[in-house]
Amino acid sequence: MKTARLKEWTYEEFMALPEGGPVRYEIIDGDLCMTPAPSPRHQEISGNLFEIIRHFLRTNPLGKVYAAPVDVVFSQEPPQVVEPDLVFVATEHLSLITEKNLQGVPDLLVEILSPTTSLRDRREKLALYERFGVPEYWIVNPERPTVQVFRLSGERYGEALEFCLGDRLETPLLPGLSIPLSEVFPA
Repeated sequence: MKTARLKEWTYEEFMALPEGGPVRYEIIDGDLCMTPAPSPRHQEISGNLFEIIRHFLRTNPLGKVYAAPVDVVFSQEPPQVVEPDLVFVATEHLSLITEKNLQGVPDLLVEILSPTTSLRDRREKLALYERFGVPEYWIVNPERPTVQVFRLSGERYGEALEFCLGDRLETPLLPGLSIPLSEVFPA
């Protein structure tokens, strides 16, 4: 259940917020969401995934990968702006990349769960990404350690595929990439 909001944010107000610092900002369905900076474990997992994908893309130029902070602007009116932990944009969609942010729907979004974002990542962002047609969404759970993969089937996400520590994660978006999850999650 949503609580009553004090105001609905505009894209211009969002863009006027201070950059960097200990807080990350997003707007989901008109609500300004603020979260504290991620933990070192969260950042290590994010860095490991980013490095593996980036290294793969150096020899397989299929697109570009970005690590947070980078804004993904699904729409300005009403504003829908998120800051996923990782973003992959396929070569055929590189026009989404602007000087300040990504404008439109990337091919893959990755969120790494933390105590302050877990519910939002599993509910609001899952629904938002599905609504805007993000082809693939990964939810990384550092506590279990697992990765849930949601792939668009028509206009809806199918049942999540779950990958565990001993598994290798593969995606049709990056043919030839096989990510050993043992290299993603720190010991």
